[in-house]
Amino acid sequence: MKRPKNKGRVWERGQTGFDEAVLATSFNGRDPGHRPQVLVEANNILDVQNALARAHEEGLKVSICSGGHSWAQNHLREGGLLLSMARINQVKVDAEQKTARVGPGCWGIDLNRTLKKHGLFFPVAHAPDVAMGGFLLQGGFGWASRALGLATQSVIGLDLVLADGRLVHANETENPDLYWAARGSGPGFFAVVVCYHLKLHQRYKSVGMKVQVFKRENLDDVYRWADEIGPNVPRSVEFQMLMTPKAMGIFKPGIEVFAPVLTHSWQEAKQAVQFINDSPIRQKASFTTPLVPMSTNFMSIVANITHFPPSVRWCADNIWTNAPIDSLLPGLNNIMDSMPPAPSHSLWLNLYPPQSRPDMAYSLEADRYLAVYGEWKRAVDDAKYENWATGCMETMQQHSVGIQLADENLGKRPAPFMAAENLEKLDSLREKHDPTGLFHAWMGRHDQ
Repeated sequence: MKRPKNKGRVWERGQTGFDEAVLATSFNGRDPGHRPQVLVEANNILDVQNALARAHEEGLKVSICSGGHSWAQNHLREGGLLLSMARINQVKVDAEQKTARVGPGCWGIDLNRTLKKHGLFFPVAHAPDVAMGGFLLQGGFGWASRALGLATQSVIGLDLVLADGRLVHANETENPDLYWAARGSGPGFFAVVVCYHLKLHQRYKSVGMKVQVFKRENLDDVYRWADEIGPNVPRSVEFQMLMTPKAMGIFKPGIEVFAPVLTHSWQEAKQAVQFINDSPIRQKASFTTPLVPMSTNFMSIVANITHFPPSVRWCADNIWTNAPIDSLLPGLNNIMDSMPPAPSHSLWLNLYPPQSRPDMAYSLEADRYLAVYGEWKRAVDDAKYENWATGCMETMQQHSVGIQLADENLGKRPAPFMAAENLEKLDSLREKHDPTGLFHAWMGRHDQ
């Protein structure tokens, strides 16, 4: 993605440059063929209010994007009004109070760089160009989220423009129903966030990465080991594995084991990743790196270069699962053997969430997270690869407890994404705050 440098404007369908402006709101290189009637690139709150007023007057449904990092391109709908929040990207830090006010268009990497100057930290997204808007609405698993909680748990308030154009604030005591809904509803939220109020954390003093790489023939052993060790991995470590057709260093199908660690001392960091050195399958690894000092920004940028290149066409899907590892291995092997060319990959994350989360719309997760990301460059390959992610997850659906909205594929494979009672509550709040159905919601859901 590219940061918008020009002042936002209103684009009407049919104008020269309209298609380019619409497609520029999505990091996915695919053109879904849908076009809104009008694109509003908001510069301020008044622009947002005027856009919603026009939508009411002309009977246009509204979709919203902040950074456009939606694999499914949920915001690109046929007809209606597309509201881009990319230019509302302010960052204001109160270092003494350890709080910040952040616009939805602010990139995570920009917030992280600003906070570094103050010795503060926020669990921003792993990809540098993910904007705070969609990231925080869907829950926000970011750097250090195993220790600090989901990013949305550090949202202490929001400034919102409602469907009727009113600007309101929401927190635990003021409009608490909107505060509840905004933390986990993702693209199903029924208002426009114009500012997030964030609680900040002390910055970690020691950050590093340890890597281990295995060949494809070791897949079963690697995932059995990961499953066994998962519950005991320190919460300072974000233990994850990537399957890829072109693994780092061996340049052929394999599994990359990553152990980013964020602590307050280097000795603590080394102890936290010792489980990789002590692994009973270490001798099968093609190589194991030492723990290397590395900032989260550097990790994000490298990951973007290696796994998320620009102008790529995408399909993605995911499951949360608590199933026995032997039940999952056939599906994992199928993913590996059917994967589109690199940099396509699959992510396995040992989350092991806390026993409880704050009461909020976000309400569905499991011990392990599995996501697949298919990538290709040519439009002629769409038919070959566009349903790969869907097919992989359909074969493992019996082992799933639901999906995470961060990597949603609801338009093709509806699945649960929050607890049933939470979804029922969210629907009732939508009727209250958006009675005319001004805002588009998800492209599909499991109860429709």
